[in-house]
Amino acid sequence: MNTRPVKRSLTLRGHRTSVSLEDAFWSAFRDIAEEKKRPINELAAEIDEARGADCGLASAIRLFVLDHYRAR
Repeated sequence: MNTRPVKRSLTLRGHRTSVSLEDAFWSAFRDIAEEKKRPINELAAEIDEARGADCGLASAIRLFVLDHYRAR
């Protein structure tokens, strides 16, 4: 498993963007989207809308994944 961040492409509300995430976070994020039966781009767009201006999208996704598993 790669421990260095890798650029991943997403489409948020029709606009292409990329985030750099480690394999473990990307895999967990995909699993959560699948568990919620939601497209990963839709979930990423929701996280993007909710994040603060001082938080990057990759960091917001990492925090989302962490919060998801902590809540279990």
